[in-house]
Amino acid sequence: HLCGDRSTTQGTILPAPNFNPVMDAQLLGGALQGICCEKDVLIEILTQRCNSQRLMIAEAYRDLYGRDLITDLKENLSHHFKEVMVGLMYPPPSYDAHELWHALKGVDTEEKCLIDILASRSNMEIFQMKEAYLMQYNSDLQQDIDSETSGHFRDTLMNLAQGTRMEGYADPSTAAQDAMILWEACQQKTGEHKNMLQMILCNRSQQQLWMVFQEFQNISGQDIVDAINECYDGYFQELLVAIVLCIRDKPSYFAYRLYNAIHDFGFHNKTVIRILIARSEIDLMNIRQRYKERYGKSLFHDIKHFASGHYESALLAICAGDTEDY
Repeated sequence: HLCGDRSTTQGTILPAPNFNPVMDAQLLGGALQGICCEKDVLIEILTQRCNSQRLMIAEAYRDLYGRDLITDLKENLSHHFKEVMVGLMYPPPSYDAHELWHALKGVDTEEKCLIDILASRSNMEIFQMKEAYLMQYNSDLQQDIDSETSGHFRDTLMNLAQGTRMEGYADPSTAAQDAMILWEACQQKTGEHKNMLQMILCNRSQQQLWMVFQEFQNISGQDIVDAINECYDGYFQELLVAIVLCIRDKPSYFAYRLYNAIHDFGFHNKTVIRILIARSEIDLMNIRQRYKERYGKSLFHDIKHFASGHYESALLAICAGDTEDY
């Protein structure tokens, strides 16, 4: 069961046909200038254009009004609704960089945000996000991870942040060896074993790791996720499990994270917003399908139940795509 087939992944937001950035910019200008900000217009335009179109709208907006659209959104909106509308305006690498910066430099380090982003992004996405991070914050992502996290959790994040995972390569003869090393690492739990564990999970190709996980099951009679959960704890364990789940099936991982954020943390807004925006043009349709299959209720239903007002409307619009399964 290979879930890595790109052709089957789909987002909920597609480029709008008959796109006219100048007209959109004028409508946004009118909506933001009005006595009371017309939030419905903002939702209608910004959630129904793809990211590259939104960037063109921002350019047209600057030409028309001599002002920055993001700044105007920040000044006119508040709370979570503002976070959604502003988040939509960042190019994906900048959005990842923005989220990582706040996770690292906020009052408390947000480990779960670091895990979500670094465990799930491709080499290319990591490379672009590091560039954006440097541009936006004049700071090195790897140095910031180094100074804000610790222990084997830090080592694993640092390894992921290198973006050096092998691509496309798979070798059955080494899969069994890797599986043995992983199994030993779960028995021994020494620093050296933890190191080998994260080295394999961070650097082997996706195709290779599918074979390794299969071999692990054969050797130990146990699923690798269960083994990691039994042997390790804390953020190190959470990160390793996230890597395994993302290798297996990214949409399932994000469905699980959304469900957690919505149900176990009383609607953890930041997480919900980040996942919906970051995956909207990649695999949000797939995430929605996995969510429904796995939890019985649709993502749409759960958002409706927990959010309200324009914030709810904006999240539902991002999540929507074709809504026939609701």
